[in-house]
Amino acid sequence: MPFFNDFNLDNWKESEIWTDSLWIIPERDKTGKHNGFYHGNFIPQIPRQLILRYTKSNDIVFDPFVGSGTTAYEAESLGRHFIGVDIQPELIEHVKSKVDNKNYFAELIAGDSTNKKTFADITEILNKRKRKNIQLAILHPPYANIIKFSNNDKDLSNTKSLNDFLKAFSSAINNTLGILEKNRYLAIVIGDKYTQGKWIPLGFYCLNEAQKLGLTLKSIIIKNMEGNRAKQNKEAIWRYRALSSDYYIFKHEYILLFKN
Repeated sequence: MPFFNDFNLDNWKESEIWTDSLWIIPERDKTGKHNGFYHGNFIPQIPRQLILRYTKSNDIVFDPFVGSGTTAYEAESLGRHFIGVDIQPELIEHVKSKVDNKNYFAELIAGDSTNKKTFADITEILNKRKRKNIQLAILHPPYANIIKFSNNDKDLSNTKSLNDFLKAFSSAINNTLGILEKNRYLAIVIGDKYTQGKWIPLGFYCLNEAQKLGLTLKSIIIKNMEGNRAKQNKEAIWRYRALSSDYYIFKHEYILLFKN
């Protein structure tokens, strides 16, 4: 058994854990507490696979961009503790109203993940819970300024330039590393952007920021973006636009997996 999960290798053929680097997911899981009310939430199967693969029961999963709570609900269903941060207090209150921490704690903070003060609060939570570190971090930030999520100037979706976004996101990664147990894992779920006739390889820029902080890249997983809300029922239109221009329709996101 690997030290970082509960998987019994005697039953490896029966495992639900995906091991290929291409994840083709036909539709998002809508069972349990998941719903699609929030634009920008991600497919629950992604945190589920990462939590199964890289944590044990009773470990702590951390998410510095909670959003609609996708990772929180998967952590809860799999018997992991959870700590999460989001810059929008209303989202934190929404997720708090849905999580059930009778068996596994779920601590949610309204705050800025690029700010060290927020992580001082997380350290207090860890101390209160008699824990030293988190065991897995899953980061699903805004994809720069593609979609505006709030009016808060500190929101990564309001950064004025690519450099500003990368600087702020690097701070969030660095702060997370301060609470991540040694030899454990950090995943970044990110897509690219296309603007003014130019492809911006946002995923690779974020990968570079993580490596500059000393993280070891373990895998690049490509997730096929079936059911993309922006393109739903518009496949023919997008295909026509692509054929009449000089670009390809991107349907992918990256899951960048690192070890500290």
